Amino acid sequence: MSDHSIKITPDVTVHALLKAYPELEDVLIGIAPPFRKLKNPILRRSIARIATLKHAATVGGVPLDQLIQTLREAVGQQASGESYADQDYFGDQPEWFASEKIANSLSEADEGAEDEMPLNRVLKAGQSVAPGQIVELTATFVPAPIIEIMQSKSYLAWVCQDDETVRSYFLKPDAG
Repeated sequence: MSDHSIKITPDVTVHALLKAYPELEDVLIGIAPPFRKLKNPILRRSIARIATLKHAATVGGVPLDQLIQTLREAVGQQASGESYADQDYFGDQPEWFASEKIANSLSEADEGAEDEMPLNRVLKAGQSVAPGQIVELTATFVPAPIIEIMQSKSYLAWVCQDDETVRSYFLKPDAG
């Protein structure tokens, strides 16, 4: 039995959404191919607990308004009439970036990557590099929750995209 007590907003986590509305899993997967990763139990137990619908829209490459509206319609919630701004993680190359500072490169396609939460891999990589060095994450999507968590830990972040490849760079802050 679904617990339909939550209002679907950009700040609701994917975990809370699917706990309240388990029937929305297939709807999410139908909206954007990256959401198929919700079938992975490791990602489902980990990143879905911290990823909000705002993050999910970015990861899925779907306008946030469209995602919220589609999910609300699927469960019979009224449209709020609000307009939600999409998060833009891309920007010009920052002054701190230099390819020779990349000390650790990770990819979503790395062997065994599907068995470990991507956030844990990035956090471990961040711990293993010296201050002033960069961790690079290559993916087919914008890893919005990871970017925000790394920024909350004082890492500087830069995200760029070429073709289907999204590269996220995290500069480890100086100690002190």
